[in-house]
Amino acid sequence: MVRNTIPVPTAGKMSRRAFLQLSSMAAAGLVAGCATNPVTGRSQLMLVSEDKEIQIDKQNSPYQFSADYGTVQDKRLIDYIDRTGKNIAAQTHRTHMPYNFHVVNATYVNAYAFPGGTIACTRGILLSLDNEAELSALLGHELGHVNARHTAEQMSKGMLTQAVVGGLAVAAGTQGAGYGNLASQLGQLGAGALLASYSRDNEREADALGMEYMVRAGYSSQGMVGLMDVLQSMGKHKPSAIELMFSTHPMSDERYRTAVETVDMKYKTAKNKPMYRERFMDNTAKLRSQKGAIDEIQKGQKEMAANNFSEADIHLRKAIKLAPNDYTALVMMSMSQLVQKKWTIGRQYAEMAQKVYPAEPQAYHLSGFAKIQLKDFEGALEEFSSYDKKLPGNPNIIFFKGYAYEGMKKYPPAGREYQRYLQFTQRGNYARHAYQRLREWQAKGYI
Repeated sequence: MVRNTIPVPTAGKMSRRAFLQLSSMAAAGLVAGCATNPVTGRSQLMLVSEDKEIQIDKQNSPYQFSADYGTVQDKRLIDYIDRTGKNIAAQTHRTHMPYNFHVVNATYVNAYAFPGGTIACTRGILLSLDNEAELSALLGHELGHVNARHTAEQMSKGMLTQAVVGGLAVAAGTQGAGYGNLASQLGQLGAGALLASYSRDNEREADALGMEYMVRAGYSSQGMVGLMDVLQSMGKHKPSAIELMFSTHPMSDERYRTAVETVDMKYKTAKNKPMYRERFMDNTAKLRSQKGAIDEIQKGQKEMAANNFSEADIHLRKAIKLAPNDYTALVMMSMSQLVQKKWTIGRQYAEMAQKVYPAEPQAYHLSGFAKIQLKDFEGALEEFSSYDKKLPGNPNIIFFKGYAYEGMKKYPPAGREYQRYLQFTQRGNYARHAYQRLREWQAKGYI
């Protein structure tokens, strides 16, 4: 019998064999794992090649973008951010990297970079900026992380740490419970789950590189001071809106003071370079026209995080009234309803979101989840299959497809999906469920 509540996976322990394999890999890395930092010229521990950085980027950035409700559908804004970013990227230490720049529909305040050069800003942070110089500081900072290879360096150190302490990272998207957020309750990958958390030293280096790159690209060095001022002010007055950015990009008064001192001393002559405020305002006009709805979404998100769903629903309804086709508002309303076990209403909002943005997969996941709870297993399978075509490789979707087949009592295809899922991970409640069903069905001759 299929249970009504989908289990959420948890972490397990590493086997002795896996531990020894990782230990030997780490030992080899100690001998052959050094590389020259492209920024400093100094030797650094590096077990991740440049090709691997690019591969990791390509594999993971699409999942983060989907968790952030997809990229915006405003072509003018997309082209503007990409053009601005590539202008700055041309001034970096690693100009050969395949840089690309995006705006995602999320309304929390953040920007992030994947190690291969994929960089994204949220709608929330763009609305907080005042000119293109501040934007160039933001993009320059993220380019600093890529050029200094901060993520790759962290991963290299992490490989050794995992071998020493006997821990093993599970593929992203298979540890929903560990993220401690609402998305995990629905078997989703939460926004920010794939992002690197930088050290204060990483942030200082990225600030310095970002200012160097933006000045080389022709912007006023005051843009970095303006960006720091915005972030500090928001941190004091709207801390919940900027929480994820501060967790991945530690902020401090010292960073602000350093930016001011660097502008006054090293880049004093660049103070009078252009800020390009008018150009920024022209290209962000459509986004700024959505500010009222985005403000309501931010408030709704804050209430959802605090489990105040009735209050969240009020703000999200206001957002949808202001912007009926806002994909983020519709998806968040669907999530709110599903967490409250209002399966039919949650499904309806997910289907509305699909019509608004048919190429973005998250709404298909939510609709499929709702249909499983409503015992519409055939409909759920169709939704999860649509997700899989748009964004293949998500282990949780593979599990849910198996769960839907199980609900339809189609044991051979259910078994195949469960076997596929167990190739990704053998830990947690999802894996236990899949393993138990496979044993039961084999014993009964179903598969």
